[in-house]
Amino acid sequence: MMEIDPVPNGNANAETDGTTATSAAIAPPPARSSRLSQLTESLKLEHQLLRVPFEHYKKMIRAKHRAFEKEVSSVVSGVGDLTDSDWSKDDTVLHLTSLVSRLQGLKRKLEEGNNAENLQAQRCRARIDHLDSADAENFSEWNNTKLKRILVDYMLRMSYFDTATKLTESSNIQDLVDIDIFQEAKKVIDALENKEVAPALAWCADNKSRLKKSKSKFEFQLRLQEFIELVRADSADSYKHAIQYARKYLAPWGSTHMKELQHVVATLAFRSNTECIKYKSLFEPKQWDFLVLQFKQEFCKLYGMTLEPLLNIYLQAGLSALKTPFCYEEDCTKEDPLSQESFRNLALPLPYSKQHHSKLVCYISRELMDTENPPQVLPNGYVYSTKALKEMAEKNGGKITCPRTGYVCNYSDLVKAFIS
Repeated sequence: MMEIDPVPNGNANAETDGTTATSAAIAPPPARSSRLSQLTESLKLEHQLLRVPFEHYKKMIRAKHRAFEKEVSSVVSGVGDLTDSDWSKDDTVLHLTSLVSRLQGLKRKLEEGNNAENLQAQRCRARIDHLDSADAENFSEWNNTKLKRILVDYMLRMSYFDTATKLTESSNIQDLVDIDIFQEAKKVIDALENKEVAPALAWCADNKSRLKKSKSKFEFQLRLQEFIELVRADSADSYKHAIQYARKYLAPWGSTHMKELQHVVATLAFRSNTECIKYKSLFEPKQWDFLVLQFKQEFCKLYGMTLEPLLNIYLQAGLSALKTPFCYEEDCTKEDPLSQESFRNLALPLPYSKQHHSKLVCYISRELMDTENPPQVLPNGYVYSTKALKEMAEKNGGKITCPRTGYVCNYSDLVKAFIS
């Protein structure tokens, strides 16, 4: 913590990096080295920008590989059938024609897959070029593009697709955002909100290996919910179907999730109208909300996205960097964003900024006040740097005018402040 002595009325209006107080000063425009440092730190947060199209690219390659293996295996098997059986000439020609048609269909699918892969490869290239183009000269423009990307990311997560699309097109950043990925997710989310699990189960099947690798329980939770819906129907046929469903789809999970499995299967005895809280909660609508939330988390993990929108992360980081105990005091300077009640409420759950050192910046010259350029206190309590006040006195015949209050005094009336 920093102290300034002496100060006539306690109004030491000099700016620190967050541990004391003022309306005093705005830091000087960053130098080239400072901008390069900011740029380097900014690039460290761009993991998601490159990871998403790369993961989508890998997913397409895997899907194309599976389709190719399946079709080729089927065609080879079909040719083997011809050699092992006594087919007529016409039947053989018909069968071979069918196999050729399948191969032609496979060729079309592979070409479509190649086009989709090229699109993702183009996005990867565009994003690498975008990051590579950042330098100190165009830092402001590059940051403006980054802000638009962050806003689009937030809109897509909140399902504002039309607005996100318009901002993307007007800013020409189509290759830097992931509208198609989020549209894929929205189909599953809409279905779950309508109490349908089929699209979510299809998504799990498409990403089975990745979900298994991450030890995801999402598919199991979907199966449990389908079982619960069968029990909810409350009829002899529905109970029969529920038992058959449990044997087919839930039993394979018994080795790893037996406790949860037993809990849910017990609803066959307790029924949907039970008053037992332990089982009644399984029939509540909030279970579908839980599935939506779980899908969003699995979706983000699958593509290497942050679980929180980027906008939230940057806002929290910024507010936390500004937050100090002084921000909540009555005499907090109005130039501090956290002097506003709305910002204070947003920053309330966030940790205080970790400040190792404090510094004073002169309101007039925007230069650092230290032992080489010590602070001077005016009789009205405002603090400015010695260098700035000397220059002002030389130009005005030894007179000092406070730039914030208009107070006029002699240079000899100033009192030196000491930083400790």
